[in-house]
Amino acid sequence: MIGIFDSGVGGLTVVKELRRQLPGASFIYLGDNARTPYGNRSQDIIQKYSSDDVEFLIGKGAKVIVVACNTASALAGEYLKQKYDLPIFEVITPAAAAASQVAIGHVGVIGTRGTINSNAYGRQLQGLRPELLISSQACPLLVPLVEENLFNRAETKMILRSYLHPLKLKGVDTLILGCTHYPLLKKHIQIKVGGQVKLIDPAEEVIKSLGEYLLATKQNFGDGVAEFYATDPDSRFKEIGEVWLQEEIDLQRATL
Repeated sequence: MIGIFDSGVGGLTVVKELRRQLPGASFIYLGDNARTPYGNRSQDIIQKYSSDDVEFLIGKGAKVIVVACNTASALAGEYLKQKYDLPIFEVITPAAAAASQVAIGHVGVIGTRGTINSNAYGRQLQGLRPELLISSQACPLLVPLVEENLFNRAETKMILRSYLHPLKLKGVDTLILGCTHYPLLKKHIQIKVGGQVKLIDPAEEVIKSLGEYLLATKQNFGDGVAEFYATDPDSRFKEIGEVWLQEEIDLQRATL
């Protein structure tokens, strides 16, 4: 069983990629939306929340963990790998590797304050290609907008323009969507930065890495079980999830 956790609904972008790349894979999804957003919390709190999430998933039978949250990946990824004796996949390493392979010379990174302040993407990118220019932009309002299902509001588009226009002016040729909520705004983001900018989706990249691991280790989680949990199973979570995944979700309450 594959365990996936995020601070809220955004990690369903990872579930969507799992469905696309590894159809039939069994998983448990946990959205900790009662404590969202993670992006403005301290590292100690993020490590505690992430550990709570992993403990819940292990208790439900998870044998592999996907940290479908960039903030948790940046501030708790190594902590979790040291604490738990099971495979843990975080989104930053594979997304940075993908960006380094396609970037011409200037990579933009958008994310929560926690992710941007950690410089996790910057360190990874510079380790892979020291000559790259890297421009980062914190976008703290985007997670609440996604959690409130306000994808197509004029206000959302105005906020996106405010965040992305400086990166466009700097001439980034590649943009990492450094929060798993952001692919839900991917269409609008592409319009704001321009069609020539390559968007990197960490959800897509982390599932590629997971698939390679499962193939190499000959593991098969293919009995089709899908369980969805949220710490606050409100109607918006279920509504967004069902629209995004194009399937009905039996959303259960998680107590951490």
